[in-house]
Amino acid sequence: MSTLHPVVAEVTQRIVERSRPGRDAYLARIDAARGEGTHRRQLSCGNLAHGFAACGTDDKAALRGTVTPNIGIVTAYNDMLSAHQPYERYPELIRRVAREAGVTAQVAGGVPAMCDGVTQGRAGMELSLFSREVIAMSAAVALSHDMFDAALFLGICDKIVPGLMIGALSFGHLPAVFVPAGPMPSGISNDEKTAVRQRYAEGKASRAELLEAESASYHAPGTCTFYGTANSNQMLMEIMGLHLPGASFVNPNTPLREALTVAAVRRAAAITALGDDYTPLGRMVDERTIVNGVIGLHATGGSTNHLLHLVAMAAAAGIVLTLEDFDALSGVVPLMARVYPNGRADVNHFHQAGGMPFLIGSLLDAGLLHGDVRTVWGQGMDAYRSMPALNAAGELSWNKVEASADLDVLRPASEPFRADGGLRVLKGNLGRAVIKVSSVPGDRLVIEAPAVIFHDQDDVKAAFDRGELDRDFVAVVRFQGPKAIGMPELHKLTPTLGILQARGHRVALVTDGRMSGASGKVPAAIHVTPEAIDAGPLGKLRDGDIVRLDVIAGTLEAKVDAAEWATREQVHADLSAHHVGMGRELFAPLRNAVGAAASGASVFRVHDRHHAADV
Repeated sequence: MSTLHPVVAEVTQRIVERSRPGRDAYLARIDAARGEGTHRRQLSCGNLAHGFAACGTDDKAALRGTVTPNIGIVTAYNDMLSAHQPYERYPELIRRVAREAGVTAQVAGGVPAMCDGVTQGRAGMELSLFSREVIAMSAAVALSHDMFDAALFLGICDKIVPGLMIGALSFGHLPAVFVPAGPMPSGISNDEKTAVRQRYAEGKASRAELLEAESASYHAPGTCTFYGTANSNQMLMEIMGLHLPGASFVNPNTPLREALTVAAVRRAAAITALGDDYTPLGRMVDERTIVNGVIGLHATGGSTNHLLHLVAMAAAAGIVLTLEDFDALSGVVPLMARVYPNGRADVNHFHQAGGMPFLIGSLLDAGLLHGDVRTVWGQGMDAYRSMPALNAAGELSWNKVEASADLDVLRPASEPFRADGGLRVLKGNLGRAVIKVSSVPGDRLVIEAPAVIFHDQDDVKAAFDRGELDRDFVAVVRFQGPKAIGMPELHKLTPTLGILQARGHRVALVTDGRMSGASGKVPAAIHVTPEAIDAGPLGKLRDGDIVRLDVIAGTLEAKVDAAEWATREQVHADLSAHHVGMGRELFAPLRNAVGAAASGASVFRVHDRHHAADV
């Protein structure tokens, strides 16, 4: 293993020093929660009888005692989401394997799991980001019975894994293993799908044609195969040591997938406080683990949603992660993968090329990953260089991955697609924003053009249809932040702006909303903080103001006279229509309590007094 890169070491040390007060308080809290023996031994007889009343005879007998660990299952199963449908039969499998391992397991509770792919562009999308907080609280409710000595978390998609992580870290005295279900098999090519989408946006394809293409892409149980937030989640769980090695991208309903689930149960049983390898989540996930997650995000060109989620997850462990940390690491971590929307391949092709084992091994060899962290599989990341397989006897084994099988999809750190991670922080008189440029053409890294102001993504498409946008401009879509309307993703903008850029126009997006892993070739300054509704500078912009987005200089500015800018009044927007219907009225307390995007857009503010990102 190579010497750790000095920038990785420096950033990690800054995080450690910045986080010390909150981290020390967090560790003291989870250490106090550990207790002695099984957790259920603290329950009264009436409490305990309620906890095992519905169990079978053998499980009841085990749960009556004080020496058998009990594993809690927190599941995001529903059969509307393709990614989560395979979890339907997991509890039965987990309980059987647990008994074979001499422990017990119970479904502790379920958490909601919504799909941004279904709610995209709809009112329900305005609940999406806040569903992360609801999931975290639901996970806490599930584990609040104090019946469990470890937990298995079944979740895949966008807000679900971050929410489960936040909830799990609030019970950081418990070991936790995250159990994936894997991606669906590949459907039609991403080029074919994108072509139909763009033809539909231009009125050249029918709805029936578009639906046929989408159905051929999203077609089976498993995660969608493009590299958005869901698959970025899986990458993170593996590179942070919360999955078993190589487990992230094995397809559902296969013998190998089941064998990995069996191994995850056995591992959870082995790392409780009742054994010799106690691995509490809150101590396992430390500053080095968080830095490894950021490095994985950069190396794979992962979802920009994790500029929110990783910050919020870190805060749940008492760790203060800032946008400047992402920026500094992006400068030294190379882009090693090209997966749609940053390339033509999908996650199945990535996995077949060597996937996470090759990526992790190459990063370790380059000194770009903390190799000495603790994981659910044991000490150190070296085991994560290996890919799981079933041997001739049908037994689970791991084989070290030495080389990429497809250099068009996955390259070593020494020969990357680009020398940096392609993510920058932008600052200027419009606030602070982030931009992902791993797919942005080199001649589009600086855009200076007149602003065209919108307060709804649908208005951009309407203006396009009227022929008003066939020119150079910066689309400013404001009042999209977490306090305003819950920070929905703005995927509807991607085809429209992509068409205009393809026509040769110099266009860009500036918004206090989100674009997720589906942001691509059009420069997009997103997560602008402070947001417009919170007296953010975007509220001062007017149509025709010249906006300069400069990735090279790291600036985002309105080219307006400073004296005029200082006295210009804020524009206000009537957002009342976004605050009722589709359950949105129930989320008013979350909109009112949410923090800034730069500090994770979280309603959990316990560590804010230590959080430099709010400054």
